[in-house]
Amino acid sequence: MAKAKKKTSVKKTKEKISDKKAEETSPGEKIGKVVHYYTNIGVGIIELSNTLKVGDKIKIKGATTDFEQTVDSMQIEKDKIEEAKKGKSIGLKVKDHVRQNDVVYKV
Repeated sequence: MAKAKKKTSVKKTKEKISDKKAEETSPGEKIGKVVHYYTNIGVGIIELSNTLKVGDKIKIKGATTDFEQTVDSMQIEKDKIEEAKKGKSIGLKVKDHVRQNDVVYKV
């Protein structure tokens, strides 16, 4: 009698591979996304999904966007702040053009 081989699910194998790729390619902890960009003043509006502080190093990544910078200052409704918590929308001076739905990571 031949022993039956244990089959591993193709779906589970693909999930494991995609999880590993996500870990390898993720530049850091996701902290938000760009919801608007003011071209004339170089400010991106970021909706936060985690806390962000002045001095943190961030990476902004999208289809055509990919750069890192340090957070020098942030504003909420024209008031300078040192820290913004999850759920807030902040204005952030960015060194390059960002686009709606670009993802912001803390590195």
